[in-house]
Amino acid sequence: MTLHPHFRHLCAALLLAASSSSALAAADPAKVLHLAFEAPDDGFDMVKTNNSLYSTWVGEAIFDTMLTYDYLARPAKLAPNSLDGMPEVSDGGKTYLFHLKKGIRFTSDPAFKGVPRELVAADYAYTIKRILDPKNRSPQASSYEGKIIGLDALVAAAKKTGKFDYDAPIAGVETPDRYTLRVRLNAPDQTFQYLMAHPTAGAVAREVIEMYAANTNTHPVGTGPYQLVQYVPRSKIILQANPDYRGFVWNFKSSGEPGDAELIRQMQGKTMPQVGRVEISIIEEEQSRWLAFAGNQLDFDLLTENVVPRVLDIDKLKPEYANQGIRLYRYIAPEITETLFSFKSPVVGGMTNDKIALRRAIAMSYSYDEEIVKARFGQAVKAQAPVPPGVAGFDPSYRSSLSYDPALANKLLDHFGYRRGPDGFRTFPDGQPLVLQVNSSPSSRDKLLMELWKRALDGIGLHAEFPVSSFADNLKAASNCELMMFGLGGSAGIPDGSDFLESYYGPNGGQGNRSCYASKAFDTAFEQARQMPDGPQRKQLYTAMFRQLEADSATVLGLWRVRNWLVRPWVQGFKKHPIMRENWQYLDIEKH
Repeated sequence: MTLHPHFRHLCAALLLAASSSSALAAADPAKVLHLAFEAPDDGFDMVKTNNSLYSTWVGEAIFDTMLTYDYLARPAKLAPNSLDGMPEVSDGGKTYLFHLKKGIRFTSDPAFKGVPRELVAADYAYTIKRILDPKNRSPQASSYEGKIIGLDALVAAAKKTGKFDYDAPIAGVETPDRYTLRVRLNAPDQTFQYLMAHPTAGAVAREVIEMYAANTNTHPVGTGPYQLVQYVPRSKIILQANPDYRGFVWNFKSSGEPGDAELIRQMQGKTMPQVGRVEISIIEEEQSRWLAFAGNQLDFDLLTENVVPRVLDIDKLKPEYANQGIRLYRYIAPEITETLFSFKSPVVGGMTNDKIALRRAIAMSYSYDEEIVKARFGQAVKAQAPVPPGVAGFDPSYRSSLSYDPALANKLLDHFGYRRGPDGFRTFPDGQPLVLQVNSSPSSRDKLLMELWKRALDGIGLHAEFPVSSFADNLKAASNCELMMFGLGGSAGIPDGSDFLESYYGPNGGQGNRSCYASKAFDTAFEQARQMPDGPQRKQLYTAMFRQLEADSATVLGLWRVRNWLVRPWVQGFKKHPIMRENWQYLDIEKH
């Protein structure tokens, strides 16, 4: 019997629905995780988000990447996610063949017109192209530039015509069949597989993006373990387990780290996810967030630094908290803090010697040792380079050439003609008023940091103002290089130092490079290094980039932070991954 094509598609959809239903996970709607974010997200379109930690945290739960990370493996180790296995790599590392699992479904949405929608290779091809679409201004675009055969030409054509042709065939992104994606690179690139595990590469459906073109940030539709059911910007995010999710069995092996044995005993063999609902409150004020955890309103939380003296004896829980069954998970995170200068600013921007001297004096005026004691309560170490511990490219022997030295900073300003006026504050060399603006967010920690900055800048005769706005507003402005000075933290998106260094890459200005810093020497070294595997040659280039940033006084490098997570006794399976943000799908709740 010959079936009409439409009827064949309908039968396939029904079979797909049946096969998916048999694989439903065991999420329990009565198991609810209560969490808090210390700052708001900026939406859940992973291509458009400004690398917000909080957006990607949620995005990891909603969208499926082809690759992910083994939950327990340390150092971080890639593992298949929506694939049947790890990709086939050939042609000397330039060709990748990805084979998708069959039967994975997107969550139901009106964009699919009532028909179950299977995840196919074309969705990943579309997602990759979408990252490079100039109209999306994706902060991750620079990670893909120059890598995939034919994709840069497609981008160039889009810039000329004003429209990205998603249907144009290119040799670098092909779908030989419904479940196979082939990607061809211009040259071997050790970071490419990591990019396929980054939330930006989480599959989206073209019909969803086109239907909700103006609202993709608030209407995420994916194939991951959770789906968004309520969103109150800057206040509340609620996720529930995706009823169409395929599920998996918790079966991870220890890398020999302390605590793994008990974690495995709790979780081994469980069908995941177990948690049926995740409720996230946005609580920017540190004291309020601590009170929420102390009052059993949160199931786990990152210990705020101002509460450290109350809760920890250096690196251990005080008895009153240990006796409650609270667990401490402590590690040096692959993160960095810094204070950015906008190179678009007529006050601190520019590459003339007097502007470099001004930025250098500012950097030398600030004591991070004081910040560590007074604002971080010992839970950080001074950063020596932009690449932190825990990722490839970190050099434990490297030492920055810039250090705290307010006396030298004053001499430097004197030498370049920044003279003090009758009020004790300096002017530009031409006598015009000089006023710095250091933006911050309305948290108690930021208030203290601004007090430290004011004292530092007063000490070298620089007048400063300290505008306060929400973190989301500051991040948006900083992403356009509009803030003269702004403190920000960055966390590893992939376990490689290029993830941090691309924040200073000139062509990425306004798209992840939030200072719009541009240096031909830095850019050349970066372009060479990102095509190399980690090793002595790349290390030399990294050192050259570090020194170039210091020579240009491009940023005020801050701290590598120690993170302390407090976990209530009923939460099982908790372990913070150095790269993955979201761990809810790996957890269980057992209250007795």
